[in-house]
Amino acid sequence: MWEIKFSKEARKALPVFDNIIQKQVLAGIKKVIKNPLPNPDGYGKPLGNKGGYNLTGFFKIKYRDIGIRVVYSLTHSGEIMNILVISKRDDSACYEEAVKLYEKYGDKVFKDIFDNL
Repeated sequence: MWEIKFSKEARKALPVFDNIIQKQVLAGIKKVIKNPLPNPDGYGKPLGNKGGYNLTGFFKIKYRDIGIRVVYSLTHSGEIMNILVISKRDDSACYEEAVKLYEKYGDKVFKDIFDNL
């Protein structure tokens, strides 16, 4: 099974939501962690170019019922799932935040640089 790590931005974002939402988000992450790679076998949904942003290499988890989106990257060498963004499901804001974090951390978002929750 893959290991879950959180950027400091994602760790700060999670407590903003009430406890019920937090539990749903974490339950979804625990489900996806079993195989965060894209289909046909995994749960990962690749982002690619979204809203004018190049997010190739990033994946998303969509929570339609609660209006939340999680953006993550993968570190294949250590089988680590880096949770970068947890936000309300506003496409432009969510993807813009992911781009800002990519600009901040660079290709390190695809390495083991974050902490566990």
